[in-house]
Amino acid sequence: MVDPETLERIAARRAELDVLEEQLVKQLQEVRAERDELAVALRVLERLSERITQEHAAAAPVSAQVGGRTVWMIPGREPGLQEAALPPEYQRILTVVRTAAGPVTVRHVGEELGVEVTVKGKLEPLRGKLRKLSDRGWLHKRPDGKFSVRP
Repeated sequence: MVDPETLERIAARRAELDVLEEQLVKQLQEVRAERDELAVALRVLERLSERITQEHAAAAPVSAQVGGRTVWMIPGREPGLQEAALPPEYQRILTVVRTAAGPVTVRHVGEELGVEVTVKGKLEPLRGKLRKLSDRGWLHKRPDGKFSVRP
């Protein structure tokens, strides 16, 4: 016959294992629920990422081929159009003009951008960019030839 103390130990261990099983089942359910939540969160993030990518692509600077050379298309300033729609070089020019204490000359912008201002030929491309930003409504060109940011 089996010792009653052994039977009692087996019963006690079985009860412990039943409690552990209940805990593990509960923990497994929690893990599965969290994993499902993460899968949903990942799908939402992927959708948002796609939407943001599409918005950035729509606002990205547009280039075109002219005479075999790539040129940037500078959009006209419109309500809701951000500076991010401009090529990075044009964004830097706007930043220099905006941070200046007042209207700036081409030479001042050139100095801030690190252009060799002592050579007139180096300033002419910059003057063209400032004029283009002015023509498109991003800057205001004053009669004295200085530039300022449009409000």
